[in-house]
Amino acid sequence: MTTPALLPLSGRRIPPLNLGPPSFPHHRATLRLSEKFILLLILSAFITLCFGAFFFLPDSSKHKRFDLGLEDVLIPHVDASKGAKNPGVFLIHGPDEHRHREEEERLRNKIRADHEKALEEAKEKLKKSREEIRAEIQTEKNKVVQEMKTKEKKPLPPVPIPNLIGINGGDPEDNDIRKKREKIKEMMKHAWDNYRMYGWGHNELRPIAKKGHSTNIFGSSQMGATIVDALDTLYIMGLHDEFGDGQKWIEENLDFSVNSEVSVFEVNIRFIGGLLAAYYLSGEEIFKIKAVQLAEKLLPAFNTPTGIPWAMVNLKSGVGRNWGWASAGSSILAEFGTLHMEFVHLSYLTGDPVYYKKVMHIRKLLQKMDRPNGLYPNYLNPRTGRWGQYHTSVGGLGDSFYEYLLKAWLMSDKTDHEARKMYDDAIEAIEKHLIKKSRGGLTFIGEWKNGHLEKKMGHLACFAGGMFALGADGSRMDKAGHYLELGAEIARTCHESYDRTALKLGPESFKFDGAVEAVAVRQAEKYYILRPEVIETYWYLWRFTHDPRYRQWGWEAALAIEKYCRVSGGFSGVKDVYSSTPTHDDVQQSFFLAETLKFG
Repeated sequence: MTTPALLPLSGRRIPPLNLGPPSFPHHRATLRLSEKFILLLILSAFITLCFGAFFFLPDSSKHKRFDLGLEDVLIPHVDASKGAKNPGVFLIHGPDEHRHREEEERLRNKIRADHEKALEEAKEKLKKSREEIRAEIQTEKNKVVQEMKTKEKKPLPPVPIPNLIGINGGDPEDNDIRKKREKIKEMMKHAWDNYRMYGWGHNELRPIAKKGHSTNIFGSSQMGATIVDALDTLYIMGLHDEFGDGQKWIEENLDFSVNSEVSVFEVNIRFIGGLLAAYYLSGEEIFKIKAVQLAEKLLPAFNTPTGIPWAMVNLKSGVGRNWGWASAGSSILAEFGTLHMEFVHLSYLTGDPVYYKKVMHIRKLLQKMDRPNGLYPNYLNPRTGRWGQYHTSVGGLGDSFYEYLLKAWLMSDKTDHEARKMYDDAIEAIEKHLIKKSRGGLTFIGEWKNGHLEKKMGHLACFAGGMFALGADGSRMDKAGHYLELGAEIARTCHESYDRTALKLGPESFKFDGAVEAVAVRQAEKYYILRPEVIETYWYLWRFTHDPRYRQWGWEAALAIEKYCRVSGGFSGVKDVYSSTPTHDDVQQSFFLAETLKFG
């Protein structure tokens, strides 16, 4: 799941070029005269070859015909429709042919002069020492850096910031609720202060080892993911000194011009989403500027035959690729389908439609595709535009695609009817094929794999209870009550997955096979990594129904986290929720501060 606070509803350093050491012995540290002569011969031969090709290939003007399929784009001063028999073809004849020959001769002379100039420059370069060449390269690098800094300082157009409601709602009248809220705030302080002390600037924290931590989704660079991800929670909780510390670090240290391969999806929801949320909450321009800088770095990921972005992109080179494990090189629905909200906001804030067009292209492509049983498979090949493995899930690999369809509609003040229709169609297919009731009466969301329903539900899928409640208003055929009740049933099932463990914390996934219900079977599924989805659903259900059970369930989860996940250096996930003496995984996830504690 993603940080919900994005919605009002809810300089550059270039590494030095390594020119040494030379690959030959030290007494040959500079090029000898004979080597220079050989290089000149090679260069001269190359230029001669180019001129030969230019002057001895057939004169295309004699054919009097050119096929310019894209002349309206590439050569805008040419009117292909005049004197042409077909679109994209024009003829040269009469006086036009004479003018063409004169133009061709002028181009020949220009190319000859350019080649002679290049040859002279090459000769001059070969006369210089290694130190002189290195100095020239450094000068050019400095020039590029200054140009990039100038580009970065280009002001963005001023746009009105939406009025956000309910951020400063005051203290609750109920003393018990007030104390519980202060406890959640103290947990946030404990997580933040220890990150500030032991992991500052790193992406995440190892609270037991008391040092920084990162994973491959953030690449090889330390980009302060926890800082960016936690900003909106800090602001909402009134921790403005901590918010200010985070803002200062971002102003002075957050740099996206790094040679690092990152997950497009993860940096979008955690960084662009986090920065935009901080901007809308505080009005501080630096957050908007940094969000746009990062977004520009992600755009090359969309350079695929279909426009479906790669999962990974190198922030420096722009080279993209997909995860090796993802169904024959496919992109993942929950990743390329979870860009819409941030990219629409980027176009709004910059006035540049490129971001909006990228995500709308994805939507249009998906609308044209056939869907087995009306379900969206989790994998789509960005080269062929065809579905990969027929695996549909409302949990991992699929989850936030559906969330973003609904929130796109809400974000548009319920005018994006296309998004709402896609959401309604998808939910109807999910309810028909994936949502079942166990023998014990628990409603769960299974996974569809190649025509077979797997009776397993992931912790990630537990967000759907809140989504169904959020989407109840505006549903088809006056089914608001039905979807609110469905959300409540999912919340109950996910609560049972917590209540049936020793720690009262839920496993990563749980089965509904035979006598086993809402319980993890495999050891690899018994861990809890501080995920927010169950608590998020409690929050939505409480907001819509004000049924006190949801607040109580949320408080029970908070107490379990405090008891079993809190360590001296922060909060850690646990490896087995069914063991009364759990082993910690020693990772404080950035989303624990961004989401779990926000909903707590």
